[in-house]
Amino acid sequence: MRWMAVVLAGLAVLAAPAGATDPASPESYAPIDLQRLSDWTRALASDELQGRAPGTEGETRTIAYLTEQFRALGLEPGGENGGWTQRVPLVHTQVRSPASFTVSSHGEALTLQSPRDIYVNTARETQNVRIADAPMVFVGYGITAPERSWDDFGDVDLSGKIAVFLVNDPDFEAAEGDPVAGRFGGRAMTYYGRWTYKFEEAARRGAIGALVVHETEGAGYGWNTVQAPAGENYSVVLAEGARPPVLLQGWIQREIAADLLRRAGQDFEAVKRQARSGSFRPIDLGATFSTDLPVTVERVESHNVIARLPGARRPNETIMLAGHWDAYGIGPADARGDTIRNGAHDDAVGIAGVLEIARHFAAGPRPDRTLLFAAWTGEERGLLGSEYFAANPIYPAETMVASLALDTLQSAGAARDVILIGQGQSSLEDLMARFAREQGRTVTPDAQPQRGLFYRADHFPFAKRGVPVLLLMALGGGADLVNGGRAAGDRWVSEFTANCYHQPCDEWRPDWDLRGAAQDVSLAYRIARHLATTAEWPQWRDGSEFRAVRETSADRRR
Repeated sequence: MRWMAVVLAGLAVLAAPAGATDPASPESYAPIDLQRLSDWTRALASDELQGRAPGTEGETRTIAYLTEQFRALGLEPGGENGGWTQRVPLVHTQVRSPASFTVSSHGEALTLQSPRDIYVNTARETQNVRIADAPMVFVGYGITAPERSWDDFGDVDLSGKIAVFLVNDPDFEAAEGDPVAGRFGGRAMTYYGRWTYKFEEAARRGAIGALVVHETEGAGYGWNTVQAPAGENYSVVLAEGARPPVLLQGWIQREIAADLLRRAGQDFEAVKRQARSGSFRPIDLGATFSTDLPVTVERVESHNVIARLPGARRPNETIMLAGHWDAYGIGPADARGDTIRNGAHDDAVGIAGVLEIARHFAAGPRPDRTLLFAAWTGEERGLLGSEYFAANPIYPAETMVASLALDTLQSAGAARDVILIGQGQSSLEDLMARFAREQGRTVTPDAQPQRGLFYRADHFPFAKRGVPVLLLMALGGGADLVNGGRAAGDRWVSEFTANCYHQPCDEWRPDWDLRGAAQDVSLAYRIARHLATTAEWPQWRDGSEFRAVRETSADRRR
């Protein structure tokens, strides 16, 4: 397969030289302090912070803790109006029971059970989601991409209807030689494959609701992750006159979609094959959807936390190092009776890494460029805090050198490699390879590009504004662990995503081996140190969709 050839070629190019640092040695993660990394993670993932949900007492405690840590490190406030934070106005919704969903299909009424068959929430500022007999239309992958000569919609009118989408991209399951193969990145998901795009496209076309068909491989996670928010949602307060989101959004199980297509005289797998061709046209399912859901709605004020270390020579040029402070708060009890979703890996350890990097920069010589250290809100609900900052910048994107994100680092031990998310985007990848070699490590391209991790973390809003970005994340396939190799790394990723991703069991443990996490934190520190002490401006590669945006502001960086 072509994608495998690319991976193997990348491995050959990025191999570590003989005689490099032993990746099992402390030198590989220098100067990161393992105990500090663990202590910060433990504090951020403590039950006292109640799972760090936006707009809750857990947020209040989290913001106070982070502000105090940055202050104690000797950094300056980097937020708005000379403070430590940036206000992010959010709408918080919670779909309440009883939840009923009725699909009338060819004369038969079907009742869908939540969360067994269907999972929904709303991003609308409403106290009720009432839908009566809305026609259901299957729209394939639901993509309009003129630059790729692709249109799944044709002249279909979705006004007042429920759009049913396939997950991922049209070429995700394409065989080599298929006409669509490679048009949307092959196995590597594009933004068109993300559920956020599909919900946005449904809203643009006037749909009242949008449902994505869940398939674990295409989504990159199981149904347990889909239903983890338990009907809760957050969204940024809309500007006056802005287009509202769909009234109802969510997922349905594959079996439900297959049954609806069967009742319409269609075979699910055959329709999926058809949807991978340019000749696909939407299919009227001959079914209507009805629901009447009570919703609790409130406006909440959440916050990004931002600290800075001003540059000595070029203070207007900035480098962002960031993670997200939020997790999923308090939810349904698990089998142990635990209700607090502590988010230790996701992303307490990433924020701990940001704090540890800040500690070293604050204690050393003043860098030439200004360093920004951010903890974002609302990542788990759609990158809300980082998107809000990027849309309402305190520091302009045009003179931001790079944005480096730390999100979900592994706790299974030292690794011989680092996982590259989003291969082929920018020259930051060259710096990653250079400083990974100093650690005795190689660079391995993301083994699970279909999960679309490049579009699912807080660096992405900056990429959309043209800022070169790099994501350090452990979910892009297992690392080659010093103890156990690739098999052990894959086992860690599989077990975490299947069992603890967004669940109460994502907790800090005293037996964690944080050397691998520390290696990634060290790598981010080394890249940032290089950028902060040179005049280098990383560049997007030819062919990157973000290159053109950056080029429009080239004069600002001369």
